[in-house]
Amino acid sequence: MAIADRSPIVRTKGQENTARGKELMAGILLVAVIAALGLRSLVPVDALAPAIVTLLFAVGATTAGFALLCRRDRFRTMWFDLAGSLTFIGVVLSVLIEPDQMTRLFALSGQPE
Repeated sequence: MAIADRSPIVRTKGQENTARGKELMAGILLVAVIAALGLRSLVPVDALAPAIVTLLFAVGATTAGFALLCRRDRFRTMWFDLAGSLTFIGVVLSVLIEPDQMTRLFALSGQPE
């Protein structure tokens, strides 16, 4: 009976998962949050959201570059998934950026608004 077969669900002692995708994603997001808190003191409040989005895109690109260097298919897929999720988070956060924030970033500081 196929319903009672629980072998794919229950792991035995020799089948530990060596790929730590969830822990790695949590670590990358924790580093991104710490970097965003560090950016808060360096960047004006209006430029904080674009800086965080740029940081997420850069970390996602770095993760994708590391995935290209990885030789095993299972780990390569995990790294690409992490890069895609970081990019997705960056895209979602970029929706929150108002166009005025971007104009203030690139406007000359000596000119009145």
